[in-house]
Amino acid sequence: MSGTDGGKDGGNDGGGGARVAGLTRRERLRAELERDAKAAARRITAAEGVEGLTVAAVARSVGVTSPALYRYFDGRNGLILAVYDDVMAEFMRVVGGAVERQDPDDISARLHAATRSVLDWSMANPAEFNLLMGAGYPQAAAASAEDIPQAISRELGGTFGQLFTRLWREKGLAHPSDEEIDPALVPQLRTYREVVGLDVPIGVVFLMLTCWRQIYGMLCLAVYRHMSFALNDPVPLFEDMMDRLLGLLGLSRSPRLVL
Repeated sequence: MSGTDGGKDGGNDGGGGARVAGLTRRERLRAELERDAKAAARRITAAEGVEGLTVAAVARSVGVTSPALYRYFDGRNGLILAVYDDVMAEFMRVVGGAVERQDPDDISARLHAATRSVLDWSMANPAEFNLLMGAGYPQAAAASAEDIPQAISRELGGTFGQLFTRLWREKGLAHPSDEEIDPALVPQLRTYREVVGLDVPIGVVFLMLTCWRQIYGMLCLAVYRHMSFALNDPVPLFEDMMDRLLGLLGLSRSPRLVL
């Protein structure tokens, strides 16, 4: 930055810029560019999918050259990771907020509200759903050999896992024994349990994934508008599914559910 730039902010810290809220002018401008670049990357992803997210596209959107962005992001993979992290954080805030609005002792309401919030957020943010759990996921996963492939299981699975753990410990959740589960499936369930960090029997994990395979199918039907010629409103079918899944867990719909 020039000396004129530093003078405009009323002083100089001797390090190349004026101090504003603990930052030099240069640091503040860099932080603003990083913030604007992340916002632009999110907009591009929402409009064009992860396929349209490139360093050049983000640079054009914020009015800088592509090389300038390499100071903040490790190329396209860095942009994908930044968007993924922001979307994941937003998604989990929504799910967590839905859970916390329920009575702490009402596990049925908490499970139902969490699942409904996943549906509502996914329908409102189809491009972001695509990035987290849909067709865009492989590209996102390829950007990180370790973090992204397990992120959705750790975050979302952890939230539901806490509720299933409570259901097992407090309500005596009936579940299949290890011997009743296909031997080929048992080691996969153990791996999932380890990644998510659950301290429950394999049969409880099996019930979790039994529920999730139905929920995920419902999400894809709703987000990608499969059968929209008939199912123009997927919510009634979703709610029917929730009643059946709650029944599988020995629960019924809570009269205290807050959506």
